[in-house]
Amino acid sequence: MASNRHLGRIIALQTLYEYDFRRDTDSQAELAPIVERNLAQFSEEVDDTDFVTGIIDGVLENEEKIDGIIAPIAPDWPVDQIARIDKIVLRMSLFELNIAQQEPPKVIINEAVELAKEFGGDNSGKFINGVLGTAYQQLEEERNDG
Repeated sequence: MASNRHLGRIIALQTLYEYDFRRDTDSQAELAPIVERNLAQFSEEVDDTDFVTGIIDGVLENEEKIDGIIAPIAPDWPVDQIARIDKIVLRMSLFELNIAQQEPPKVIINEAVELAKEFGGDNSGKFINGVLGTAYQQLEEERNDG
């Protein structure tokens, strides 16, 4: 199912990217039609739609909290100035790392780096890897202290 999860993350990324773009230009943008269209497009390849919608809903419900994690880790890059695709990859992976915690951290980070390389700019993979590496270290320190 690993490749199915990878495709699921691609669908979540595509959906969140489109929704983020639309809500920048239209305060009345609706998420549901975007989700339905993207899931329908890949309905034969993805049978775990709950995984996809879980990421989408989780990111949107926790966006402020996730952005609060990103800000101190990447102080030279205010969240609103991070490339849209990189910002969404970070939000998705930080949701999975810090909130959902359903997969091993190394899997989540590797998936995020792959998505960044596939859909982001030339340095996206390195940027994502650096931010997530630091976030993971901090999460581990918090768990060990608490």
